[in-house]
Amino acid sequence: MLNAPEVKLGLVAVSRDCFPMTLSVGRRQRLAEAYAAYGTLYEAITCVENETDMQKALAEVKAAGCNALVVYLGNFGPETPETLLAKYFDGPAMFLAAAEEAADRLLDDRGDAYCGLLNASYNLALRNIKAYIPENPVGDAEALAKEIAAFVPVARAILALKDLKIISFGPRPQDFLACNAPIKQLYNLGVEIEENSELDLFAAFNAHKDDPRIPAVAADMASELGAGNKKPEILTKLAQYELTLTDWVEKHKGCKKYVAVAGKCWPAFQTEFQFVPCYVNSRLTGRGIPVSCEVDIYGVLSEFIGSVISGDAVTLLDINNTVPRDMFASEIAAKYDYKLSDTFMGFHCGNTFSGKLCCPEMRFQKIMARSLPVEFTNGTLEGDILPGKVTVYRLQSTADGLLRAYVAQGEVLPVATRSFGSIGVFAVKEMGRFYRHVLVEKNYPHHAAVAFGHHGKALFEVFKYLGVKEISFNQPAGMLYKSENPFAD
Repeated sequence: MLNAPEVKLGLVAVSRDCFPMTLSVGRRQRLAEAYAAYGTLYEAITCVENETDMQKALAEVKAAGCNALVVYLGNFGPETPETLLAKYFDGPAMFLAAAEEAADRLLDDRGDAYCGLLNASYNLALRNIKAYIPENPVGDAEALAKEIAAFVPVARAILALKDLKIISFGPRPQDFLACNAPIKQLYNLGVEIEENSELDLFAAFNAHKDDPRIPAVAADMASELGAGNKKPEILTKLAQYELTLTDWVEKHKGCKKYVAVAGKCWPAFQTEFQFVPCYVNSRLTGRGIPVSCEVDIYGVLSEFIGSVISGDAVTLLDINNTVPRDMFASEIAAKYDYKLSDTFMGFHCGNTFSGKLCCPEMRFQKIMARSLPVEFTNGTLEGDILPGKVTVYRLQSTADGLLRAYVAQGEVLPVATRSFGSIGVFAVKEMGRFYRHVLVEKNYPHHAAVAFGHHGKALFEVFKYLGVKEISFNQPAGMLYKSENPFAD
């Protein structure tokens, strides 16, 4: 993934002055050794007992190029210096505490970090300092090494958002108020946005007409599509458009390092460009540069977060249509532990990366072709989405400027959709209730970001770190939503 930062961890142990510093140092060394099974980190030599030590440790990790910090309470820990570590470190920080190691060492080597972490968390709150504290923050070296590994994708997302610019083209289409995007929360998150008109994009596209790189890009497209290249006549224009977007991204990053694009794709796009951009969107998304459809700014923000967390391609799909009862009865009911209401089809015209589709083919956009010449709608990438685990999620600013999010884990079933576009049969436990009491009730748009694999834990932690107060999930049967009628059938 070229569009995401590399996380460089720094480990700093802290020690309260009335406890043996050797206890924290020894435990830090064992934690560093245990983490070697997952990756590399920089182990700061300075053990922090006071503010002077804190400054030395910060200088150490900064000199080592660390951009994410692990503050480790090897014993009770000093409340002020340990929280100032997180305050003055320019990057995400997590806090962990050591469990006691042996019954016969509780007299002289009891560390009390279980107690100390309570004070650390209280002091962080007093100072309004954000820090990541995992679900199980106290443990032995092996357990905490696993927690550090789980922190890495969270840290990567936080770092990436600080250096993200979203580039959009065109206002959202008429009747797509669901993709409304109040931008104040973007700035609150540290995300920059550059909004452009479709005319800017069209002018840039025309300026690339004779770009000498076009044949090579078109050949790469043909190679990727292989036997699925059903519209070879459109590849030159698609290559011209891809170069337009990639050049724009490079020229307009400004002071940011990472980019995502919210693109326009209708209604005037087809008649003026004389193709649809779906396949190009899929290719860039496959490289870690998400491109959303229909100028969905929070959709592409969500995609970017998932891409950075998973280190993989993501997609943006409509939560689109129900699974027909006869299809469910014949192909799902007897094979899988799902109700009909747990299933739905996720669909978009053709924006999903080819590596996530079964037998992808270049086609035309069937819905648009009902009212336009077919040749104007060429450029979609069609195919059933590969079966496997998925996470369906979204971060959204409401109309009144509040941040909300949802996360639900499920799977794409190996069931032929018998339909068109980039599409799959999704199954999420208790989806019917989740649809009604989260998606409908909380006014989420129809677009959902989809990450391939189960990444709900990291997404949930990122949203918490960002300060999202309301994070919804698909609550299991028996766990009622606040508005759910307990007397309903």
